This record gives sequence, C-alpha cells and structure tokens, in this order.
Amino acid sequence: MSSPLLKRIARIFAATAKDAVADAIDKELATGEKSRKRAVADSGPKRPGSAGQGVSRTTSLPGARSSRAGAHDGVAGYDVASLGLPDFTYSPDPDGDADPGEVVWTWVPFEEDPTQGKDRPVLVLARHGKRLVVAQLTSKDHDLDAAQEARWGRYWHDVGTGPWDSKGRPSEVRLDRLLLVEPDVVRREGATMNRSTFNGVVTALRAHWA
Repeated sequence: MSSPLLKRIARIFAATAKDAVADAIDKELATGEKSRKRAVADSGPKRPGSAGQGVSRTTSLPGARSSRAGAHDGVAGYDVASLGLPDFTYSPDPDGDADPGEVVWTWVPFEEDPTQGKDRPVLVLARHGKRLVVAQLTSKDHDLDAAQEARWGRYWHDVGTGPWDSKGRPSEVRLDRLLLVEPDVVRREGATMNRSTFNGVVTALRAHWA
C-alpha cells in the first residue's frame, strides 16, 4: 500500500497538471478570438489611403486630372468643318460674365477620353447661341516640339505673357481644337487679353482653317 506521503505528492502533481491544461486551453481560446476579430476587421470596408492596405493616397490639386460628375455636360467640341469658324468679336466686359476677349478657367475634356479632363485656362473667342466658343491655352512651350505636335494634328499660336498666368509665363493658344462651353460651367474669370493679341489669334485661326 502506498504511503500517505506518496499519495499527497501524487495529488499535488495531478492538480498542477490540471492547472497547466486549463491555462493552455484559455490561452488557445484567447488567441483564436483575436484571430477571428482581426479577420472580421480585415474583411470590412477599407478606408482609402490607410496604411498597409495597398491603396495609394491621391490628393486633388488645381488642374489635376479628374472625372467630376457632370463636369463634361456643359462642354463639347465645336465642329469647324460643319459650322465654319464663328463670328469673332472682341467685347470684354468686367461684369463678372465670360465675354469674348477674356481668358477664363473651365473644365476641358481630354480628347482620348471625354469623361476625363482638367481645369484649364481658355480664351473666349465668340458666342454661338447661348454658349461660348473657346480655345484652350497652355504655358508649355510647344515651339520645342512643334513637329511632334503637328504629327498628332495639334497646332499652337504664341500669345506671349498676360495677367491670366500668375507666374508670368508665355502662353500659347491651340488652333486645331475649339470648344463650346456653357457659361455656367466657367470656373472663374481670369483676365482680359489685349485687342492686338486677340486679333493675332483670330488671324492664326483663319489661316489654320483656310
């Protein structure tokens, strides 16, 4: 028969083993619960730009590429081939409305995808019904790549500097693409182009489309 001492030692070992098993079970359950919560959180809606989710953060900048809903509804191409050149007028008026002879900003669609575009400065050339006929401006010097631009059917006319560019950079007007713009989609008024420069643009347009 076992001695009382051996029985006592056996009970101590049994209790210790039982506690160890209980601790292991509790730890396993806690680990499983944390994993379940993490899986649920990962499968939920992801906040754009959150770290570690493979989503790049983008920032909207003035003039940046955009697809503003409805932005292109008030802008369309002006078909010179079927409509002819508009009746050019020079009638700037500091009344807050966009008038021929003024440089304003509006949303201009990209040619390859008209649902995409960006805000650009444009020169108001004339009125066509209730809409404005405009030509886009750029501060990029296309004299440096005129041959390449011509291969793509793009032609530009230098208009020099003006108050429409806050950095005082020389600008060019695009001749081969005119746009029809609803007055209410003009983003903001820029400045007035002087008459002689405006007349130079008209002469260049007539020569291009002759």
